[in-house]
Amino acid sequence: MWFQWNEQRDYIEATWSCGYFLATCFVLINLIGQLGGCVLILSRNFVQYACFELFSIIALQTVAYSILWDLKFLMRNLALGGGLLLLLAESRSEGKSMFAGVPSMGESSPKQYMQLGGRVLLVLMFMTLLHFDSNFFSVSMGHALLFTDDVVVLGQTQVSPILQNMVGTALIILVAIGFKTKLAALTLVVWLLAINVYFNAFWTIPAYKPMHDFLKYDFFQTTSVVGGLLLVVALGPGGVSMDEKKKEW
Repeated sequence: MWFQWNEQRDYIEATWSCGYFLATCFVLINLIGQLGGCVLILSRNFVQYACFELFSIIALQTVAYSILWDLKFLMRNLALGGGLLLLLAESRSEGKSMFAGVPSMGESSPKQYMQLGGRVLLVLMFMTLLHFDSNFFSVSMGHALLFTDDVVVLGQTQVSPILQNMVGTALIILVAIGFKTKLAALTLVVWLLAINVYFNAFWTIPAYKPMHDFLKYDFFQTTSVVGGLLLVVALGPGGVSMDEKKKEW
């Protein structure tokens, strides 16, 4: 937002015909909202309020940049929301009750359902990496970008197609249902980091090329999802999961 202030403002002004002032306000709100929310979270101050603020920023960007109509980018934004949901669950104090001496509700705890929702939303990032066709399964990192005067297409790369898809699909299912959750999430962390560094190496593209900005955005968005998965590794799957049900058996 800071380094592309004019480009962001001009895009919003041209897309929504909202005028120079409102477009500038939009960019300013995004800049302050993101920086403010991240500073509060990193300093561990008002974390819950900061999470709701960042939820609002994600929703605002989803509408403003027409992400709502692009399934791939919508799923990635929802994955970011999943990371925030896990962070919100982590910030809730353990065993907190409205009345002293009253036991917690157990399975009905909102925190447990936040963890469930966060896990399910996080796996949406990996669903955008799996490409299925009529012949073989293939892992694809193909991107098409439409700019004002040209179309830039990043070619698709296939790596051990059948094996990659089978392993990837199995891992995201394990995380979603909460079975062997920490191990599956940690494996996804390693896998996503490798894919991110290999396919989104924006530092290898000259800064003046449009693809540099696209890869840079994708790199840090993917890194945020990695952070959400690390929260799953640290916190576990929560009460609404197969791992917790096994303890009852």
